[in-house]
Amino acid sequence: MLNPQRLAILVHVVETGSVSAAADELGYTPSAVSQQLKKLESETSQPLLRRHARGIVPTDAGHLLVSHARKVLRQLDAAASDLKDLAEGHRGSLAVGAFPTISASFLPEVIDIFKHRYPAIDLSLKSGRFDMLLEDLERGYSNISLLWEYPWDPVKVDGVRVDELFKESYVVLVSAEHPLADRKQIRLEELKDESWIVRANRHPIVEVLDRVVEGAGFRPMIALYANDYQEVQAMVSVGIGVAMAPRSAVAIQHPGVRALSLGRQTPVRNVLVAQREERVHSAAEVAFRAILFEVARERRKLFDTE
Repeated sequence: MLNPQRLAILVHVVETGSVSAAADELGYTPSAVSQQLKKLESETSQPLLRRHARGIVPTDAGHLLVSHARKVLRQLDAAASDLKDLAEGHRGSLAVGAFPTISASFLPEVIDIFKHRYPAIDLSLKSGRFDMLLEDLERGYSNISLLWEYPWDPVKVDGVRVDELFKESYVVLVSAEHPLADRKQIRLEELKDESWIVRANRHPIVEVLDRVVEGAGFRPMIALYANDYQEVQAMVSVGIGVAMAPRSAVAIQHPGVRALSLGRQTPVRNVLVAQREERVHSAAEVAFRAILFEVARERRKLFDTE
């Protein structure tokens, strides 16, 4: 197999027309260059250079080899550049998992910034429920996942590192025609006689609601189990009931709905960045994670617990 370093020396000698000039460019001694050329001729079993009145010129074999060598060296340079870009996060792929309310509110800004800074990264996103997101992360199907936890049920999974991205508060949703609609803040006790709209399929909001109303001394009367927060808002707007939702779920708010704070009674959830512990994180992961926290700092007021 031909040695790429010797091929590079041959190209420099042919282009400069001199062993000494090539040696100066490469930072070698002329004798070292001559030795490498002899080894290359030994590898090819053919003379590659001959002396001429105007310096050193390639033989036919030398011309042929230099032509191929230039292509090989360009490809090696491209490979080195691609590897450098990959190491610096300019190439490669990144798979991110997230849950729907964050995918629809917080994450688009993160993705927009990331794609502008790292346009060559192949970014994919998968939205789903907690168990699916965690399984994909553990199996290596995703590199980073956005999860959530509640104060009464912190996430602790062997081999998975979680860091808090921000705290998100919940709000109560009422119709614009509701007697409390003009208030900015209410108490749960004022809603004890209301019908409630919650998410279907054992959604976590059911447990959140049960826990907070228990502290207020009543049990919620469920009027409707909705499939998503758009349906929740639509049903609230026409007075079917009131609802509780994380702030990110009403980032795009129905015009017929008002979002009210619960003050000190407000439940919160922690939005988490999760990654596997046992692997070396790529530069793309590091960059995406940094942007997550950058945007979280800038948009904290949207999700804050005040």
